[in-house]
Amino acid sequence: MRALLQRVARAPGGRRGKWLVLAAWLIVAVALGPLAGKLGDVEDSSANAFLPRGAESARVNTELEKFRTDTVMPAVVVYTGDGADAKAAADRTAFERFAPAGEEVSRPIPSEDGKALMTVVPLDSEDEITDKVDELREIAGANAPPGVDIEVGGPAASLTDSVAVFDSLDSTLLLATGLVVAVLLLITYRSPILWLLPLLCVGFAAVLTQVCTYLLAKHAGLPVDPQSAGVLMVLVFGVGTDYALLLIARYREELHRHPDRHEAMRIALRRSGPAILASAATIAVGLACLAFADINSSRSLGLVGAVGVVCAFLAMITALPALLVITGRWVFWPLVPRYGTPARKPRTVWSRIGAAVALRPRWSWMMSVAVTGALALSAAGISMGLTQAEMFQDKPESVVAQERISAHYPSGASDPAKVITSTDKAATVRAAASAVDGVARVEDGGDRTPDGELTTLSVVLKDTPDSRAAKDTIDGLREAVHPMDALVGGTTAESLDTQRAADRDLTTVIPIVLLVVLAVLIGLLRALVAPLLLLATVVLSYFGALGASNLVFEHVLGFAGVDWSIPLMGFVFLVALGIDYNIFLMHRVKEEAGPLGLTRGVLEGLTSTGGVITSAGVVLAATFAVFAGLPLVTMAQMGVLVGIGVLLDTFLVRTVLVPALALDLGRWFWWPGRLFHHLARHEPDAQAGPPATSPAPAQHRG
Repeated sequence: MRALLQRVARAPGGRRGKWLVLAAWLIVAVALGPLAGKLGDVEDSSANAFLPRGAESARVNTELEKFRTDTVMPAVVVYTGDGADAKAAADRTAFERFAPAGEEVSRPIPSEDGKALMTVVPLDSEDEITDKVDELREIAGANAPPGVDIEVGGPAASLTDSVAVFDSLDSTLLLATGLVVAVLLLITYRSPILWLLPLLCVGFAAVLTQVCTYLLAKHAGLPVDPQSAGVLMVLVFGVGTDYALLLIARYREELHRHPDRHEAMRIALRRSGPAILASAATIAVGLACLAFADINSSRSLGLVGAVGVVCAFLAMITALPALLVITGRWVFWPLVPRYGTPARKPRTVWSRIGAAVALRPRWSWMMSVAVTGALALSAAGISMGLTQAEMFQDKPESVVAQERISAHYPSGASDPAKVITSTDKAATVRAAASAVDGVARVEDGGDRTPDGELTTLSVVLKDTPDSRAAKDTIDGLREAVHPMDALVGGTTAESLDTQRAADRDLTTVIPIVLLVVLAVLIGLLRALVAPLLLLATVVLSYFGALGASNLVFEHVLGFAGVDWSIPLMGFVFLVALGIDYNIFLMHRVKEEAGPLGLTRGVLEGLTSTGGVITSAGVVLAATFAVFAGLPLVTMAQMGVLVGIGVLLDTFLVRTVLVPALALDLGRWFWWPGRLFHHLARHEPDAQAGPPATSPAPAQHRG
């Protein structure tokens, strides 16, 4: 790996190599660009894409493909208010043209309280369901009598509203993320040109990411769903920009020390390359650990995200160095780094923070732990789980329709549970299901496989499909029909299976992620104590971010609870991304502590990386914060949690907690590595107190 980094360092910084590298990326972007646009062709938006693999509800969905009428998906039109009878009858006539052959639109079904009517419209799912639902809504909304409310809901309408969210997801996220990153880069560099280079390289990385994801999905079975595809671009933007900030900051330092920009880039890559590589490896491998999750959407997000991180890493250590060397020093205008001038001011805000921490390191890390722990306490009151109505920040029409149905009919009438049984046992299964507490009625689904061996039953539940009581009914239903080899599926069963799989994934994936990240840190830092402490700080930061996010969800955004997927997704993202800044900091500390001694090494590392890591943290947090404005609550919660966690890592953990621990433990922080023994031989230098002023910038060594 060291040899690979040395070759990479020589190529972009070489006299001719930089042009070859740039030409290669341009060829890749032009030649493979058409494939990047095909990512949507391999996205799986079926119900099973978001369910646990092997779950009973997923098996039911698979079995339903065997039935003759498996293409039928109902839409439910709900009328409330006086005078709805004539409108419902007229609409039924207009709706008949939507019914597939052999199916018919139900007559308006009155509620027991006489205040609502419900018409079930079967639609062929092989047609454009979203277009059909839009037409139904247009017909239902036309010439509605005064005082009559009409909503179109049911499974077909729910699918339409979900698709509408994801259709706008990619473009909205891409535009918003690009704008946020551009503005922050302009503020960071205060240059009219420099900010364009990282964005151009992120563009290269985005094309390569989409192409690789498409090819892996098409030919290697990589799972891709609309949610993971949307998060992918945000991750590439955030991680790629982080690496760009780190490399540009080190290159800028070396330009002050070397007259030749090619030599400056070669040294910058050699010095910062291992930290960037360790960061990319940590994030990619950490996300890849989600392959051990049961929930398919979690596996998709992890594996697709790992592909994006690798592509961002490749672009930032090849294309960006080439562009920087080609453009020369003037690209930094008006703050051009001149050879022989100081790399930074003698006194900066980071040197002052470092000096304050060095005066009382134990007090500093104890106060940091106390603050983070206090935030973590708020996580104890998290309400887990969201109903279908709570999944959207603004209620779509399908959710409003379900609320109307729940108010006037048995709540499960619009979305009954599905039972698949052998035809010869159907009567027995029906009787057993009818006796289950919480079941309103059991209806013949009317569906049989072509060979007649399997039959479906529709079980209408008394409670709202996504309520706790309905899930308890599903448990009872399964217990009753499993002895007859029947399977129970449907929306409520899917929600129950996902909830339980999320709990299993937490206990399975989290230990794997921690072990993998620990192994990467041990390999990078060549120590044991430091990696263990760094990992502990990131875990503490995660719980602090979870608690702080819960306060935001409850008191600011007004969310009813936290989606089951958020704790695991948040943990993996924050551990993988949060450890980044510790890697950047401690890699620099290790580099400086050898010649300068421990205290000065820690202060120099903090001073050198303070500005760039803060900028990187703000950029990454801002990119994920874009999620907060999306209509899907799950993605909004992911964005808020990761954004708060990254800022907590940036401004407290990396700035105060980690340096304070390193100073308080002294050389034992690096036990049992080579630096520990080196500091032991130079104990006076290593343990010298902090200087009166910030240490002078370390000169280039080697």
